[in-house]
Amino acid sequence: MYIQRSLCAAVCRGPYQHRAFSTARVLLNDPKLGDLGRVIEGEYAIIRENYEKPKNPLILAHGLLGFNELRLVPNLPGVQYWRGITEALREKDIEVIIATVPPSGSIEARAEKLSEIIAQKAAGKSVNIIAGLDSRYMLSQLKPTNVNALSLTTIATPHRGSAFADYTFDLIGTTRLPRVFKAMEWFGFEHAAFPQLTRKYMQENFNPKTPDRGGVRYYSYGATLEPTLFSIFRPSHAIIKRMEGSPNDGLVSVASSQWGEYKGTLVGVSHLDLINWSNRMKWFFYSITGQGRKFNAIAFYLDIADMLAKEGL
Repeated sequence: MYIQRSLCAAVCRGPYQHRAFSTARVLLNDPKLGDLGRVIEGEYAIIRENYEKPKNPLILAHGLLGFNELRLVPNLPGVQYWRGITEALREKDIEVIIATVPPSGSIEARAEKLSEIIAQKAAGKSVNIIAGLDSRYMLSQLKPTNVNALSLTTIATPHRGSAFADYTFDLIGTTRLPRVFKAMEWFGFEHAAFPQLTRKYMQENFNPKTPDRGGVRYYSYGATLEPTLFSIFRPSHAIIKRMEGSPNDGLVSVASSQWGEYKGTLVGVSHLDLINWSNRMKWFFYSITGQGRKFNAIAFYLDIADMLAKEGL
């Protein structure tokens, strides 16, 4: 019922009709946003000609429910998780290693797999990791001697959990939860990752037991949007905003995204925009209304590489 009311209110309310394609302007006027660190708006709209190259390889490890390549139909090209990001980095002669871990396995299981992949593919080289909670656990708890990580950059990672996870578990209820998990197992999905995304687990269990590893530089980015009429994140965005009172990207709040040196908040960017899975309908209407595209995920990742290079990494 809450989701239905949220959708109705969002669609029917007058202001949405005027801001459906001008979300950045609304967000920049949010007083909470400036209190959460640097605000980045339009900085990654285009790909520059020159980017510095890091000295060491980049590890790209996907988030929850991620993959490297998904083949929906045999003999047809697969769907790439990173959608042109890997190719763009390699075109700049940046060494990239893709790590594919269990899509919905526990943080611990994902960390174990990530450690194995880095050790095998990096072959003793120092690396810069772009990943999430599994990397934090690997560095802090597993401490693999055959993985030399110089930095970890997290992007819209729920370091303090997500209110949307809390809401979903409350909606399902404790009595129905075992049946939901059993159904997921029947379809071949693991479910250990989902309870670990709650705010209680992250703040009371994971974070106290997972301190940063000395000698590793931690960077983070967050994102926020005001969902348009075409956004799949309108219900979840409303839930997080109501429960956390924080700007968010539809799945993770800006406050939860911050860890280590916070590099800034990407304005008008959804959780899927961050991996180049953009809402094409939204960008089409942006173009015909003369607003132009203000975020390009490829430019963003190239800039992360450039930042790491400038840090001597």
